[in-house]
Amino acid sequence: MPDHSTVENLFGCYLLYCRNERYKGQTYIGFTNNPTRRIRQHNNGTKAGGAYRTSNKGPWDMVLMIHGFPTKISALRFEWAWQHPKKSRRLHHLPGKRSSEKKFEYCFRVVCEMLRTAPWERLPLTIRWLKQEYQLDFPVGREPPTHMPMAYGVVFNKKVKPAERIETNSQPQQAATSDSDLPSLSISSTCQRCAVCVKKLRPDANTISCLAPTCNMKSHVICLASNFLKYTKESDSQQILPVEGKCPRCKIEVLWGDLIRHKQGCYQDIQVLVNDLPVKYRFSEQERI
Repeated sequence: MPDHSTVENLFGCYLLYCRNERYKGQTYIGFTNNPTRRIRQHNNGTKAGGAYRTSNKGPWDMVLMIHGFPTKISALRFEWAWQHPKKSRRLHHLPGKRSSEKKFEYCFRVVCEMLRTAPWERLPLTIRWLKQEYQLDFPVGREPPTHMPMAYGVVFNKKVKPAERIETNSQPQQAATSDSDLPSLSISSTCQRCAVCVKKLRPDANTISCLAPTCNMKSHVICLASNFLKYTKESDSQQILPVEGKCPRCKIEVLWGDLIRHKQGCYQDIQVLVNDLPVKYRFSEQERI
């Protein structure tokens, strides 16, 4: 049964399918933080804010969306690579469109590969079919990582602000990754100690905290990332960006990308955001009531 979900700070890349008999089967890939408004713009032409390539070719259906990007920039990079797989250095190994392959099938094949390719394979992404009648199965052996859930139905955006004030005059310590998909934010800290290295957290420290409402764990970003990698099968690899791990204090399993989203203000009201819970974090039925 399709659901209607609300996602905090939604950044999504979508795939359109044309139903106009004259242009039927044409596709369009774009970015939005407001799917309802965006499909209306596409169907109403450039004067309404739609893209030139979709103008006067409607009706269009928004059928697939990939969302859960921690920043707008990371979503826009995904959009560009999806639009230009032959130009993307991360997708140069992917065969081009076959003559027997429909454009929609090709776009889906490209995104299947993207979800298994760094850096996107490590993000807390959700694969959402907004129109189930268009749904395609992932090819055997090309399934998305297990931490990426499948969702169905319309999705709405809820804008949230960071829970704590960002200190613009401070100099944050080096983040756990140089990838701009996971930005380094310097957030003021109290005299707490890092849950991993046990050193005092300086006011200008780049910190990260647990998602659980009852857990007061706070740690240096670098320390927690190293801790997550240490206890996973990736401990012997060269990875600096973990996928998931256990909170060193309350031991719940969380996705690294969800901790970054929490750092930016998401999940602050987590006890009532039942439809927008991180993949690994779940409440009991009693807690939901």
